[in-house]
Parts: sequence; C-alpha cells; structure tokens
Amino acid sequence: MRLTIASGAAAFTAAFLLSPLFGGGNWFWTSLGAVLAVMGAGLLSSRLALPAWAAPLVGLAVTWIYLTFAFTSDKAWALLVPTKESVVELVRLLGVGWADIQRYAAPVPDTEGITLLTASGVALIAIVVDLFAVRLRRAALAGLPLLALAMVPATILPDPISWPAFILAALGFIGLLVADGHERVGRWGRAVLVRRTRVPAGPPAAGSMPANGLRLSGKRIGFAAIAMAVLLPALLPAMEPVSFFTFGVGGTGAGRGNSISIPNPIANLKGQLELPEPQEVLSYTNSDNIPRYLRIYALDTFDGQQFGMTEPKGAPQNRTDNGPLPEPTGLGAGTPKKNVVTDIRISDQIERLAFLPLPYPPRQIQVDGDWRADVDTLMVFSTREEAAGLEYQVQTSEPQPTADLLDSIGDREPNVDPRYLEVPDSLSPEVRQLAADLTAEAGSRYEAAVTLQRFFTTDGGFTYNLRTQGHSASALRDFLLRDRAGYCEQFAASMAVLARLVGIPSRVAIGYTGGVQLAGRWSVGTNDSHSWPELYFEGVGWLPFEPTPAGAAGQGSARVPEYSQPRPEATAVATAAPTSGASSVADDTPQDPQARRNIRELEAEGQAAAGTVDVDESMPLIGMIGIGAAALALVLLIPAAIRLVTRTRRVRSLGRDDAEPSGDRAATASPGRQPSAVVAAWAELDDLLYDYGIARVPSESPRALARRLAEQYELEDDPAAALASIAAAVERVLYARNPGRIGPMRQDLRTVRKALAAWVPRGRRVRAVLLPPSTLRRLRGFGERLLDGFDLLETIRLRWTAAQKGS
Repeated sequence: MRLTIASGAAAFTAAFLLSPLFGGGNWFWTSLGAVLAVMGAGLLSSRLALPAWAAPLVGLAVTWIYLTFAFTSDKAWALLVPTKESVVELVRLLGVGWADIQRYAAPVPDTEGITLLTASGVALIAIVVDLFAVRLRRAALAGLPLLALAMVPATILPDPISWPAFILAALGFIGLLVADGHERVGRWGRAVLVRRTRVPAGPPAAGSMPANGLRLSGKRIGFAAIAMAVLLPALLPAMEPVSFFTFGVGGTGAGRGNSISIPNPIANLKGQLELPEPQEVLSYTNSDNIPRYLRIYALDTFDGQQFGMTEPKGAPQNRTDNGPLPEPTGLGAGTPKKNVVTDIRISDQIERLAFLPLPYPPRQIQVDGDWRADVDTLMVFSTREEAAGLEYQVQTSEPQPTADLLDSIGDREPNVDPRYLEVPDSLSPEVRQLAADLTAEAGSRYEAAVTLQRFFTTDGGFTYNLRTQGHSASALRDFLLRDRAGYCEQFAASMAVLARLVGIPSRVAIGYTGGVQLAGRWSVGTNDSHSWPELYFEGVGWLPFEPTPAGAAGQGSARVPEYSQPRPEATAVATAAPTSGASSVADDTPQDPQARRNIRELEAEGQAAAGTVDVDESMPLIGMIGIGAAALALVLLIPAAIRLVTRTRRVRSLGRDDAEPSGDRAATASPGRQPSAVVAAWAELDDLLYDYGIARVPSESPRALARRLAEQYELEDDPAAALASIAAAVERVLYARNPGRIGPMRQDLRTVRKALAAWVPRGRRVRAVLLPPSTLRRLRGFGERLLDGFDLLETIRLRWTAAQKGS
C-alpha cells in the first residue's frame, strides 16, 4: 500500500512540471482525479494479489471509467459504464484536443479536448510508474516515465523548468525510492530508528536491521542532491551557445512536437557580428536584382528592458502549400505595390532554425514541408521542419510609398493591436521627455518617424560600437542620453520605443541585410545579421526604417529606405550648406561590391596599412585563467580564514575571567559556570589535536589526556607542565565549587602547540593551516544539522505510532 501511494504521488508531482504549458487550471484537477483512479486500481490489484501483467490492464480499465465519468457521463450508463456513444464521444474529443494542440502555442487554453489528452497522458505515466515500482520492484526505472513528463516542457518552452516544480517532482521521486527501500529492508524484521542523540537507543530485535538509519542517509543524499541541482546553476555563470548559426540561448526549438519554442534572436546577434571570419548563411536571387532585408523574427512586446516575441500561431489554413498567405496588416488597395519573386537557398550547416528568412511582406511561398504563416506578423515557421539546406521561392508585393503619401496619411488613427503601443509605466521620464522634445515640431506621425531616424543617424551624435551595455531600463536611458554608442540592436530597439511614446505602433525585426552579390547571387553571411525597427502607418502597413548610423554601419549592405530620406528640396538645401555626416545618409546604396563589405573589415584593413591597428581591450586567456584560479584559491581558503578568526578570538579571551571570585560571587557560583578563558583554551587545544591528527579518546579525563600526551610524545618538562596546567584548570572549572584563581594560559597554550608541532609531519602542519580539519568538521556538522531538520517529520510519525500503540 505504501509503495502504491508513493508511486501515484511521484507521478502527480511530476505532472506539476506541465503547468507552464496551460493557461488555466482544469487540467490540474482532472489529472489529479486520473492519478487517484490509477492509485485506486493499484491498491485493488495489490489486494487481489493479481499478477504483474494484469495490474496495468486494471489501471487502464479504471482510467477509462474515470474519463467516461469526467467527460462523457451523459452518454454513459449510470454515469460510469462506457457505452458505444460514450466511446465515440471520447474519440471525438481526443481528435479535437489533438487539433487544438496543433493550432495553439503554449500556454494553450485548457479546452475540453486538451484537458482530456493531458489527463490521459498523466494517467498512462502513472500506470507505467506503478508497473515499474510496485509490480516489477524496479523503483529506479520508474524515473524514466517521470522524466518523460519533464521533457515535454523542456523541449517546447524556451525558459528553464521552474525550480519549485523541479523540487516538488524530485521530492516525489525520492519519496518513491524511500518507500521502496522501506519495503525492501522491512522484510528483514522490525525497523529501528538510528539517530545521533544523547539517549542511547534500545537494542534491535533479533534479525532486525537499522532500516531507518539507511533510509535517513538516503534522504540526506537526496535532499543534498536537490539543493545542489537548484543552487549550483544559479551560482555558475550563464553560458551562451558557441554555434554561429544558433538563434537564441538553447536554440529556437527546431520544431519537435506540436508547439514551437520562442527564440531569443537578440542573444546571438552580437556574436555573429563579432565573428572574425563571416560564414555564409544563405544566398538568393530575385527578379529585379536589388538587395532586400530578409526578416526572420518580429519582436512585438517590450517589458521595459528589451523586446520579446509573442509566440506565433499557425492555423492549418495558413500552411504555405494552401495558396496565398494572409494579407499584410494595414496595407490598403490604394498604395502602389511592386511584385518581386525571390529564390532563396539556406546553408545546410545552419542549426535549429525553424523560421524562414523572407522579404516583407510575403504573398506566396513555395516550400517543401509543413510551414505556416503567423497572421499578425507573417513570420513563417514550422513545428516539424528545419530550414537547413532548404530551397524555396517567395513572391512579395512590396508597398512603394512616397514621402508625400506617408505625409498625407500620417494623421490616420492606427487600427492595430494595442500591444504595438504598450510601454511600461516604469520607463524613465527622461526617455519620455526626449521623445516629446524630438517630435515637438513634427506635423504628422510620418514626420515624427523621419525625425527619430535622423536623430540616430545624423543629429544625435551616435556612433557604432559593439562594446555596449546589456539590457535594462538604465542601459536604454544611458544609451539615449549619455553614451550614444551601440550596435544595430540598440538603435532598432531605442527607435521603436521612442516611436511608441509618440503614438506610432512599432516592433523590432531581426534578420539579415541584403548581403553582397557574388557570381550573380546575393550572398548573405553572419556579418550581415541585422536588427531594424518596423513602424506602422494605416493604409500602408508595416514599413522598415534604418536608425543605425550609415557612416559607421556594421553591415555593408544596410540602407536607409527611400521614403524616409529627405525630399529633393531638402537635399538641395543640404548641398548648398553641407554638414558633417549628412552626405553619408543620402548615398546609402553603393554599387561597388567592395563598398558593400562590412565596414569594420575595411576599417581594420586601413588601420593595419597605416600601422594604427586598435588594441584589443578584451582580457587575454591567461588573464581569465589567472582570475579564475585566484577566485578558486579564495574559496578554498575560506576554512583557513574561519580557523584563523576563531583562534584569534580565543587567544584574546585567554586573559579574561582569570581573577579569583570573591565574596558573595564566589559563594553563589554554580558548578556549571565555566570562565571563558578556560573554555577558550580547552576548545583551542581540542581543535589543535584534531588538526594535527592526534587521537583523543572521548572517555579520557583532561588529566589522563595530558599524562598520555606527555608520555606518548615524550614532551619535555616545560611543555608537559603547560599541558598539565591547562588540564588542571579545566578540571577545577568543571568539578570545583570554587575554582579559585586561574593563571594565564596563553603562554601555556603556545608552548604546547610548539611541542606537538615538532612531532607532526610538515604536510600535516601545512594542511592544519590551509585546510584545517577542525573547521571542516564544524561545516560538516552544520550541514548535518540542517538535514536532520527533515527527520523531525519521521520523529513525529514514530511518536504518533508509539502513542497509538500505547493507547
């Protein structure tokens, strides 16, 4: 019975790991009922002593009855007994649930079909766990089906598993192992509790074994393992993937199963830009032979620190092989368009990319596999396919707005999802004021957008630099108001935030610039990774802007859109009165392939020719190794520091309480009172012996210990007298009503230490200083006392059992 209940509890605690996958709580209670039904079937099988192969069949039957009652009771006989109609309805609900999972992305709504699928899956896991742990007596193997539950959120969700859920699931599995150990050891006889207490335990019964002693050790190991699994990852530095073709920490989730994971596309953007030798990601040709930005992700949410992406949703009708894709949001019939056909070939070495790089907006895609379009953003993704080595054709209908057109529609109220205008209240007031000041004289939203772009490219004094701060509200404020140095991700995100503050819907696109034309094909490499903002204008839709300064762009093929450039009359004025940096914005589409090369490469070549190559400010490997070794040495010296502080405190106290008590104080001194100097001296002597590896028998009196040490180590007269003096002082404090005057013991303790050190090998003396065993003993004892706290539950259970037997 104990093992059956433990197996059910382990299955249910592991089911808590599924919580992030659902948007409601119905699945929880339904799964709990399914686990209870399996537990009931297991108890029935154990009661009837059924063979191991029959117990799972009973579990399946009981689960079927429970699911019939929970979902199709109106079609069952007496609400419980399955009928033909109830079976048909269950099958239909399973099909609906499967379709819903295909349609929705996590967190999914807990519809009736999804709840049925979840409860059925948890019940099957519980049945397998019961089979391994109870029927086959292989409790350790029961961890495999429990691990299957953990793998579902781990492979679907980008975030790590919640540590409270992990702890709960681990405790459930440890409880199963403890119950199995209790059942096995309990067969040998009565279990006797073994504890480190001052009250001696009674002798065990004949044939018995110290079962609880073994079990408590197992619990300590289990709790320690859980603590290390939770705490160590928090203490270790975060690691990012080294692969140059991976988008996001842990990859994008290449589409295993029925949901895709949200990538963190910004995570590797900087890493690709810093590659010394760019690698080709893709190549393409198009019908007009003009390079275009290829968007992969559209980040639409802003939390005050960085932009994130709402997980896309692809319905079956939005599959690419079903014909044209959904119409782009906001693009009106009156806006002129240009139809372009692009043939794209992805490198076969790209890893875990489940999104297609596409020019925006795609109208129709011819690609092999199950690829679907998100209606809101027109990102094309797959939950089953990977883009590596893929070849596909994209037909686009690109809006061709002019500055006059955008100016004329700039005052139209945007009819778009409110999330594209959301900015947290915690955003710095200085940033809000900056947005208002920059666009104060703009006559329309379009003029405000152009003003913001010009602020980053020319007017604001921004520079391109890969060595920037991280993501935080203060980093955004410092970038806009103080440092004004960053790379494309900072420029794109900052312009998108300022646009939202002035009422322009915005999002951040992540992808690639047009690349370099080689042998008739446009080649796009890792150095062409780019980020840019997309702003929304009613009647035209989403348009890209380019806030990265053109004079220091990290991508040789980055370009400012024609509709966002100054009008011809403004260009004429600028030509008459040129200003620094203005010409670089107008001429943004170089025709020479050499000019399209990454500007950082050209700058490095020029500096090398002039003999003025920048010094790499990053720390060399030997320096990083040295810092790591120093940090490790400091950690290892913690016990030595604790020992030094303890010994110093004791030595300082050796001169205290050495005066003889007199008068009423001496008369009322209790036998248990110990002057601090004697306590400190005896404790220091005890640690000294332990550090030097000198055995001390617990039954020895202080006088007997002093006599044995003097004889065993052949101490001279002075060390022997000093040791005898310390022992006499300890005995007087312990046993005398009035210990009298206690002389100074600092010199005695120093004499004893020198005498004993002369008999100890040098290696042991070094260890006593650098890694003192006495301090390690205290640290180990502290950890054991913490783990002993968990044993209180066992004590309560034993006492409750003993009380019941006594009654």
